[in-house]
Amino acid sequence: MLPQQMVTKYWLQLSNMIKVKVKVNGKRYVIPVPYAFLHLFIRIFTSKRILLLINRAIEKNAKNKFQIPDISRHDLKPLLKELSKQSGLLLVETSLKDGTEVSIKL
Repeated sequence: MLPQQMVTKYWLQLSNMIKVKVKVNGKRYVIPVPYAFLHLFIRIFTSKRILLLINRAIEKNAKNKFQIPDISRHDLKPLLKELSKQSGLLLVETSLKDGTEVSIKL
């Protein structure tokens, strides 16, 4: 693969983003979340060590005992791949009584 093709490949991965729009008190904020960050978050969140620490903290501090199940990142990879293909899909759109609005769009 040529260096220019590699740069283009990684740029396309960074250019696809989830857009989180928040409207509070008449001000709008747009928070772009690249899919590369989602892949990084999934890699961290599905690690055995992090899950062990989270489950220990839940056992120690929570009134309701529950555990986060072990999820393989290999199971979540196809989900992210399909989400990245569904560009323009509106996932969440909510508004509160105080006028706060949140929308999440692929």
